[in-house]
Amino acid sequence: MTTIFDPITIGDLQLPNRIIMAPLTRCRADEGRVPNALMSEYYVQRASAGLILTEATSVTPMGVGYPDTPGIWSNDQVRGWSNITKAVHTAGGRIVLQLWHVGRISHPAYLNGETPVAPSAIAAEGHVSLMRPITPLPTPRALELAEIGDIVEAYRVGAENAKAAGFDGVEVHGANGYL
Repeated sequence: MTTIFDPITIGDLQLPNRIIMAPLTRCRADEGRVPNALMSEYYVQRASAGLILTEATSVTPMGVGYPDTPGIWSNDQVRGWSNITKAVHTAGGRIVLQLWHVGRISHPAYLNGETPVAPSAIAAEGHVSLMRPITPLPTPRALELAEIGDIVEAYRVGAENAKAAGFDGVEVHGANGYL
């Protein structure tokens, strides 16, 4: 009988067990949304899981919607993540980067004053996460048709950067009104 502790192969990735660590947004990145030593320690401590799914990681500055979440669009971010993947692999772990663009689930405070973008100019229900006083989510700006390709390209670049940083794969976070 197969147990949670038995190895499994998913695609080309061999996992030592079937324990998958879910992605958990932690808001611990450094200035510039650069992954850091605290994040490395956190992931290394969990390297015995069969597979780690990282916290959601923005593919573009316009895809940010929470304070101090990491990114994967700059060289500094790629270097920060590379330090983490090396440490996790040294500890025997496997790690996949969760790619993210929050779309309308953001606020101009996280976007250098820019209005969040979405498929249509319809505000999501709820409030801006971790912002006080509690602030309703704003009405986003509807994407122009030509902008859609830019977001697709940001995901492509994010995936390439994840590969350069040494990740074992990527996952796209597409829930909750995200793009």
